[in-house]
Amino acid sequence: MTVETGPEAQVEPPRQSLSTAAARNLASTTKSAPQMQEITSRWLLRMLPWVETKGGAYRVNRRLSYTVGDGRIDFVQDGSRVRVIPRELGELALLRGYEDDDVLTALADRCVQRDFNAGEVLVVRGNAAEEIQLIAHGRVNQTSVGQYGDEIAVSVLADGDCFGENALLDADATWDYTATAETSGTLLTLSRADFAGILANAPSLQAHIERFSSLPLKGQNKYGEAEIAMSAGHKGEAVLPGAFVDYELRPREYELSVAQTVLKVHTRVADLYNGPHNQTQEQLRLTIEALRERQEHELINNPEFGLLANADFKQRIQTHSGPPTPDDLDELLTRRRGTKLFLAHPRAIAAIGREWNAAGLYPETVELDGHRVPAWRGVPILPCNKIPISEENTSSILAMRLGEDNQGVIGLHQTGLPEEVEPGLSVRFMGISEQAIMSYLVTTYYSAAILVPNALGVLENVQIARRRG
Repeated sequence: MTVETGPEAQVEPPRQSLSTAAARNLASTTKSAPQMQEITSRWLLRMLPWVETKGGAYRVNRRLSYTVGDGRIDFVQDGSRVRVIPRELGELALLRGYEDDDVLTALADRCVQRDFNAGEVLVVRGNAAEEIQLIAHGRVNQTSVGQYGDEIAVSVLADGDCFGENALLDADATWDYTATAETSGTLLTLSRADFAGILANAPSLQAHIERFSSLPLKGQNKYGEAEIAMSAGHKGEAVLPGAFVDYELRPREYELSVAQTVLKVHTRVADLYNGPHNQTQEQLRLTIEALRERQEHELINNPEFGLLANADFKQRIQTHSGPPTPDDLDELLTRRRGTKLFLAHPRAIAAIGREWNAAGLYPETVELDGHRVPAWRGVPILPCNKIPISEENTSSILAMRLGEDNQGVIGLHQTGLPEEVEPGLSVRFMGISEQAIMSYLVTTYYSAAILVPNALGVLENVQIARRRG
């Protein structure tokens, strides 16, 4: 055999030993177990206190609260035109519980669209307030004047928020703050005059307004709960007030959700190709890993019980400038006692690190389950890639208190299932088909409950893209 390397041919010397290529035919190959990229740290599943839920449902009993509306409003867009969904006006405190679709539609039709640019002043402190402002898109910063004459930040509002609701009924209302647009966007306004015109011709709305005006205000605490009457600082034989703790008559119940799949393995594969790794066991292991990943995704994003969808609107705050600054984390932290952890997308954690560096702060770490993780004020910041990232490169950061004893966030599951292989997860053999395929039903039951509203807070519209310059 010759090998051409140029104009002259070289003769390969005869082989004196067995080649490595031939030797490999007799050698046994060392193999790894099957790998998968989908597996994450799943900190949420690891940190949630799991509560046994017999009967498949968990009822959250709370003190009676007077809910007067604190939700967000949804809009629909038709080209450049934006309209408020009539039923969504029921999220306003004034219209909570009102269900006359004709009147709500008439009110929605009276809303006037206003597009604004970044830096535009929308309302001025001290001026007469004559309309309610519904923010369809954009960010609005509210500022006022402090006790010493300096400008102070009041609040940051974004999509679905509103302000100026008291202007609909109070002819002497004035703006307590100046509202300035931080970004371009769109809002809808409903004037007091238009509202009065609808009110004059709608007896059902008039009756609703009367009921709204009669809601007890002094008989509730700052959280809206029915107040417990008591006396303090009295002397002598004062008559003590009688009291009792009133409960919600229709408490919320969380039913266990389910994630399932049917794993199929051919008997020939299980019979002939089980060494050195058991094919059925490896198939089950990877299927269970994928099922647990889906479980964590549902705990974050499910519209019925997911943490993002069920966080109380009063516990949702906006960033002051876009990126997650230390001040934003402080505000999120101080809204609840005993915060156990922050939960954020890994890219959001990277954005937090950039803001720490920009502020000249050295990141703190704490040890958790043998891992060193970043922390703020001693509260660990844990990654969760199930938290969505919007097309505008924004995400959310969650802060939560945990456990039943702390009136926090808990996970719900039921153990002791037939053929259970992990707590709350079972693998049932379903038989062999005529095609010699074995089937296994893999099932897990789970849910999550927020015991009191301030157990969970969300920092929304967190800008995670790197800023230029």
